[in-house]
Amino acid sequence: MNSIEATHTPDASGTTPKQTDHIPNLKLSDGNEIPFLGYGLGSANFKRGDKSHFDPSVVTATLTALKAGYTHLDGAEAYSNEKELGAAIARSGVAREKLFVTTKTSCRAGETIQRAFERSLENLGLEYVDLYLIHSPFFGEPVGDASILQAAWADMETIKASGKAKSIGVSNFLIPHLEAILATAKFPPVINQIEYHPYLQHVTPEGGDLVKFHREHGIALSAYSPLTAITKARGGPVDEVYARLARKYGVGEGEVGLRWVLDQGIVALTTSKSEERLRGWLGKLPKFKLTPREVEEISEAGRAGRPYRGYWNNWFEEGDWR
Repeated sequence: MNSIEATHTPDASGTTPKQTDHIPNLKLSDGNEIPFLGYGLGSANFKRGDKSHFDPSVVTATLTALKAGYTHLDGAEAYSNEKELGAAIARSGVAREKLFVTTKTSCRAGETIQRAFERSLENLGLEYVDLYLIHSPFFGEPVGDASILQAAWADMETIKASGKAKSIGVSNFLIPHLEAILATAKFPPVINQIEYHPYLQHVTPEGGDLVKFHREHGIALSAYSPLTAITKARGGPVDEVYARLARKYGVGEGEVGLRWVLDQGIVALTTSKSEERLRGWLGKLPKFKLTPREVEEISEAGRAGRPYRGYWNNWFEEGDWR
């Protein structure tokens, strides 16, 4: 373990956070910082059915996270709960400058990104967001006309220049999509939010390595569904490693799974409606750190197991683990 007194600010190079008495921030390429652990409003808080209906349970869940100490809140217009997120922020009493708020656009056909962004601000009841992301309009498909992505990114850069989004990034982008943007970007994306866990490490038999590409270009990574090996894909070789390391460090397997992400210098987004569990993550994660060999052991176990993708399977052919 590293000394608890040894502190520094990790960045997108993949430098891992030192062990401290708190969970540090990650420094983005534009100089802004993002908390390493965030509360996601997707998954369990995703609004289904009547999306226009205001759901008080989402407000309650978000207030629980804020009460537990979470300051990084990850939303999206696609979750259909930006109004609930905004209501929770307003009711929490937490000063706006102490929060890191993310939302995303889904690139609706026939609508400008600027219009989508203004609607998100209105729904959130905020004057600005800390991070605005654009979902890939291609997902698993080839880039096609690169000018489509480049024009979309130019719109994102205009939003950043306005100051209403402190940082801008992408979500679910693959290497070709990133290459298209980087070819003309004035402000490169600071982060890419992707599904990431031991059974989906985005390494292909042909040698493609999405994480390595990000390291080489100074783009940070944010992992959603980081606990998939526990919540959805039990029965694989990761189970034994998680259980053994949990016993070693006196924590739960969830803490081991989240620590595996953090110890790679990757932001972890997770969710729960249990205040006890949320507080447990914030309280236990700073108290231990996996060794580099343990991080690699989990990675090796994940690669040895059956690959698993929890989202967007309709966009990827079987065996495509980009």
